[in-house]
Amino acid sequence: MIDAIMDAAVDSFKMLPFLIITYLFMEYLETHASGKISETVKNSGKFGPLIGGVAGIFPQCGFSTAAANLYAGKVITAGTLLSIFLSTSDEMLPLFISEQLEAGRIVRILALKAFIGVFWGLAFDLIRRNILKKKEEPMDIHSLCVREDCHCDEKTGEFKDMSDVRDLKSHSHEHRHGILKPALVHSLKIFFFILLSSAVINIIVELFGEDAIRHCFEKQGLLVHFAAGLLGLVPNCAASVFITEFYLEGMIGFAPMMSGLLCSAGIGLLVLFRVNNNPVKNLKLTGILYSFGVFSGIMLDILNISL
Repeated sequence: MIDAIMDAAVDSFKMLPFLIITYLFMEYLETHASGKISETVKNSGKFGPLIGGVAGIFPQCGFSTAAANLYAGKVITAGTLLSIFLSTSDEMLPLFISEQLEAGRIVRILALKAFIGVFWGLAFDLIRRNILKKKEEPMDIHSLCVREDCHCDEKTGEFKDMSDVRDLKSHSHEHRHGILKPALVHSLKIFFFILLSSAVINIIVELFGEDAIRHCFEKQGLLVHFAAGLLGLVPNCAASVFITEFYLEGMIGFAPMMSGLLCSAGIGLLVLFRVNNNPVKNLKLTGILYSFGVFSGIMLDILNISL
């Protein structure tokens, strides 16, 4: 029990620098939301999945937590969010390095994850924009600020109505005391939420044991992809550890490992449900992430691709 809580604390502290940097960036955008900056952010969204797919391959959950917050503030598109979630490597890279896998092999696996993330992210945004005719919502960091009650407004700590919330430019002067305080308030609130949630998940894993998890992977055929994908959806860095270890021990093949790790967004999914005030959309994005991840793994299996 103590180990589970300590592991949760370590994982949560790893997230804290990313959270602070992310919220500082968002507060800066909000404070300096001139028409030029807003337009730049909007236009960069078309290439967001490409940038997100590359950034996501770096280890740890940091980029996925940052992506969840940026998406909640309408800074990045849904496709960019999915691209980062799919490509994020979490604990896979440190485990590969510790097992002394060939460097070229590690690079190929990371490149494949990034490619899959970029492909699905671009495809998703393209379908929404050109086929479904969905328009990207304008940047709306203030709504996140109001929900978190970070006292962005120097007088009341909240805004009177949604029209005030959406008018970023008219409130840019209200950060007279700087962007550090609201960024730290945001970060600490999410930090404690991650700490508590991670501790609960770790305790559950300790109570049920690894044997119960291993049992899910005893089935043969394509079913292992669905089991690996479900394990990957567990909003905890431990999920990627289990999946990678199963692969290294020969319990699952390369393609099922990819199914699980593509679905493994770490703490990112947990933060998404915490900061994005649209549970239906969050569930849809989770289902899409799972579908893209498992489908990609199955296709790798059918094509007999193994790096």
